[in-house]
Amino acid sequence: MAGLVDCGASPYFQVRPNKKTPRFGWAVVIAAALGLPSQSFAQLKVIISGGFSAPYEQVAPQFEKSTGITVTATRGASQGTGPNTIGAQLRRGVPADVVIMSREGLNDLIAERRIVPGTDVDLAQTPLGLSVRSGAPKPDISTVETFKKALLDAKSVTFPASTTGIYLITKLFPRLGIANDLAGKITNTGVAAVAKGDAEIAIQPVSELLLAPGADFVGTLPNEVQYISVFSAAIVAGSKEAEASKRLIAFLKTESAVKAIRASGMDPLK
Repeated sequence: MAGLVDCGASPYFQVRPNKKTPRFGWAVVIAAALGLPSQSFAQLKVIISGGFSAPYEQVAPQFEKSTGITVTATRGASQGTGPNTIGAQLRRGVPADVVIMSREGLNDLIAERRIVPGTDVDLAQTPLGLSVRSGAPKPDISTVETFKKALLDAKSVTFPASTTGIYLITKLFPRLGIANDLAGKITNTGVAAVAKGDAEIAIQPVSELLLAPGADFVGTLPNEVQYISVFSAAIVAGSKEAEASKRLIAFLKTESAVKAIRASGMDPLK
């Protein structure tokens, strides 16, 4: 847990109770004055990708409660060409203090000098997995051949157009020799489409699949074709809340955050 700032008791801070003020009331006032974090009125803006959203949503309220810092989070893809990728949002001036995204996407922003140097921290990693609609038969994906067959047999396959999609489209599917076979049945709507019945198979980081409503997690991709996504946090260049941003990133390495990370199917990184 991020450490609270000890404001200390000012020698000039005195409270003189009067007859109209109950003793317990003044005790509350004093406790509040002495325990109030120095940055309790800081307001952070975070842009986060889907891969780390599950653990973040669990621990963000704890961070706000323990620090008094208000955090507003919005979504964005780590990579890709769409208008709402994290990079695209920063380039058009969307205000942000912290980004949490795939290491590949963060490295792109570091190269563009959109990140405060030295503030990037790796938080967790997660493998790719596969899900189907709740109650649907689960295909065998225990080997490369059965995984390949499951993709070819499926009527539709969905995955994000971000880091996962880049890997599948540019590397894995050509390697397996099935790029042309899958071309007509791919969408980029993700596991939500599987839950609605609009797609048969979803391939995404496990952290995006494990707790997804309306979908059943089948398992991870075979080791031979696996891709491990690393999710990292950093402070955005130009942020006026650098200290509060550091506290948030530090909090995402605490034990309570580690528990949430593991519960979402990710491995915390030291």
